[in-house]
Amino acid sequence: MKKNFVCLCILFVSCILVSCGNSDTESVPENNMLAEAMPVSVLEVHPVNMPISAETVAQTEGAREIEVRPRVGGILIKRLYNEGASVVAGQPLFLIDPEPFQITLNEMRAEFLEQSIEVLRMKREEGRQKKLFEKDFISLRAYEGAITNHAMADAALRAAKARVQQAELDLTYTTVTAPINGVTGRAEVSEGALVAANSSLLTTMTQLSPIWVRFSFSDNELVRFGGRLNEQNVEEVIVILPDGTEYQQKGRINFADSRIDPLLGTQQLRATFENTDERILPGQFARVRVTAGETSQVYVLPQAAVLTSDLGRYVYVVNGSNEVEVRTIIVGDWVGKDWVVLEGLNAGDKVVVDNIIKLSPGSIVEPQLTRSP
Repeated sequence: MKKNFVCLCILFVSCILVSCGNSDTESVPENNMLAEAMPVSVLEVHPVNMPISAETVAQTEGAREIEVRPRVGGILIKRLYNEGASVVAGQPLFLIDPEPFQITLNEMRAEFLEQSIEVLRMKREEGRQKKLFEKDFISLRAYEGAITNHAMADAALRAAKARVQQAELDLTYTTVTAPINGVTGRAEVSEGALVAANSSLLTTMTQLSPIWVRFSFSDNELVRFGGRLNEQNVEEVIVILPDGTEYQQKGRINFADSRIDPLLGTQQLRATFENTDERILPGQFARVRVTAGETSQVYVLPQAAVLTSDLGRYVYVVNGSNEVEVRTIIVGDWVGKDWVVLEGLNAGDKVVVDNIIKLSPGSIVEPQLTRSP
């Protein structure tokens, strides 16, 4: 009896296990359904003609940067301007003690007056000697001596007049004036200091409008433009300020070196910009974008559509089966906020421009055409 009962229990358990096994097998679903396609925005690209442009680092400088020095020496008694202020040409900047120069001028005028009287005396003497000579009362030699004395007195008068003019000029030089319209620097000497003529530096001045911007391009960059840049072939020069904004005034080339610097391998260039609002200051570092010539068969893509890997830059392109493909590209420069694509795309390609981080090669998507930039 016990043996038969054990056998029945074993048989019952086996049936239950078999039944459970069949139930599990039947409960596994078939995963044959395709995942739902992801909606993405795509840009249908077409070739465009783009001007050739390149950016480089630049530095600003005043169109005229001048050192202000005195033309006469003396004691500096007053500064007549506010440091760092804008001044106009001819505006007084410093005053050198004028008293010694006024005294010298008075002396020169007295000498001139004295010599004028001497000339009159020599003239009358010459006339008197002439009458005596005509009556044979004196010799020719005596008459010629009178003529010579008159001529020498006349020459001395002209010299005295020149000394008066120089003294008057020196007196005006005691007031040091601004040679140009511009912005003044700090005073290099203080009141009471002794300054020397033509050597002591009083201050500096900078003309801010127009402002100049110096920059250079390498040999390789010049090849892209088709050779040397100059005033004739450069169409546009734009300054990009340190905050990333473009300066509203466009510039023009006012200097283009005729040779390549043998040490740096670059061509030196300079552009001039109107700077009436004085927004740009000398010595600033900025960037310039130079446009010259035109190229064709390039594509423009938003920056967000261009990805970077160890092998270079690439984009996701949607094929005819709505499947994502990887396309390696070669890019040029930025145009505003877009990339210029030189190689790797074909006309009509649909490039994914959003949801890129969720994609991978082979993903099935639902493309939605977006407007071309």
